[in-house]
Amino acid sequence: MNLALWIVAGVLGAVMFFGGVTKLVVPKAKLAQAPAGGWTGDASVGFVKTLGALEVLAAVGIIVPAVVDVAPVMVPVTAVCWVLLMVGAMTTHLRRHERAAVVANVVYLAMAVFVAWGRFGPESFTG
Repeated sequence: MNLALWIVAGVLGAVMFFGGVTKLVVPKAKLAQAPAGGWTGDASVGFVKTLGALEVLAAVGIIVPAVVDVAPVMVPVTAVCWVLLMVGAMTTHLRRHERAAVVANVVYLAMAVFVAWGRFGPESFTG
């Protein structure tokens, strides 16, 4: 179970990192042209960049605290925050009728729920 939680957290960390970096470095106009990126056309540049920065921080928060054993409770806390972010993303994509993006969001949400459940519960770092 511990190995599965590490693998899922690693995959989520990669998704968070690359999604965040993309939002930080790719111009908003180009993001808006990408599949399921149309929402960026309705958002301010500041919002998109802030979301990107939060995603990069989430990538750090889902892995680094456990690796360095400093505040490892931040791993499940980060996973819960990711769940909330995915609920917002799903709402946005549903409003825009972007069903494929919603499916991806549901998968990421389920992965984050698994990490939060596992790290708050049976495979807690504090136990």
